[in-house]
Amino acid sequence: MRRPFAVLAAALLMGAFAVPAAHADDGFTIEDPRITESSGLAASRQHPGIYWTHNDSDDGAYLYAVDSATGETVATITLTGVGTPRDVEAISVGPDNELWVGDIGDNLGGTWPHVWIYRLPEPKELRDQTIRATQYVVQYQGGARDAESLVVHPKTGRVYIADKKEEGGQLFEGPAELSASGTNVFKPIARIDNLQATDATLSPDGRKLVVRSYFGAFAYDWNGGDIKKTGRLSVPFLGQGESVTYTADGSRLMYGAEGSESSVEPEDAPDSGGSSGSDSSSGEGSSAAAGNGGSGGGDGNVRTGAIAVAAVLAALFGASRLRRRSR
Repeated sequence: MRRPFAVLAAALLMGAFAVPAAHADDGFTIEDPRITESSGLAASRQHPGIYWTHNDSDDGAYLYAVDSATGETVATITLTGVGTPRDVEAISVGPDNELWVGDIGDNLGGTWPHVWIYRLPEPKELRDQTIRATQYVVQYQGGARDAESLVVHPKTGRVYIADKKEEGGQLFEGPAELSASGTNVFKPIARIDNLQATDATLSPDGRKLVVRSYFGAFAYDWNGGDIKKTGRLSVPFLGQGESVTYTADGSRLMYGAEGSESSVEPEDAPDSGGSSGSDSSSGEGSSAAAGNGGSGGGDGNVRTGAIAVAAVLAALFGASRLRRRSR
């Protein structure tokens, strides 16, 4: 009669200590040696687990589709119809799986008379190919400025840009429909205080805005563009933090950085039931929290499983002893 008990115990132990399967958005390293200045990040909604990125400047009109399961580039898109990009800083996915690229950086400190936005369809097949994009000329009401953050509302398709100022910047709204033949004037609609914005992202339902800087991030209720700050977010320390995107399901935020073989790391999204939100003033990373029993770590699951197995084994052992005594 010992064999059933042994089999049951072995099954319980295997279940408790099995390592959970890797989540598609558990983080990854960008392996492509061509990508040394990843400055924007956008989760594909058409291709699960794929993230679009691009280099900062001096690279050309290229977009890279990176598979989060391997970190490898699975498609390189060459844009035509856009001239020579100057300072590509942002990428966003809009309605109908369109990719919007922000050539909006201004390394001259905000002196260029205009910047550009490019729009193209996300390819249905992930392979190296050339795609013709639509180019839009953009100016800001109030004069030129440096910016690295562009978002496209997932429901309306309207385009927004956040400028980059250490003392706090502004959120600019583009026309309801951009013109490819004229100049598109973006107008300020809201303040973004105390944050030198390096990227921004809208949740897939369009209700939450996250704006990040090199070492911190803030969450906002979108509120029709009249944004309301809801709190500071924990950001993993990755070096020069340049990018952020919601995952396709909206449950997580993926943070990226510049550099060769740069990492992309996740944090729970605001209101997702996780613990990435914080009211602390530091805004620094919380990657160590998972190792201390936080919601993000597999170690906590293993410890919980081990305790459960110990309790079950104790009960089974006690029951076995009682059966022997009753004979």
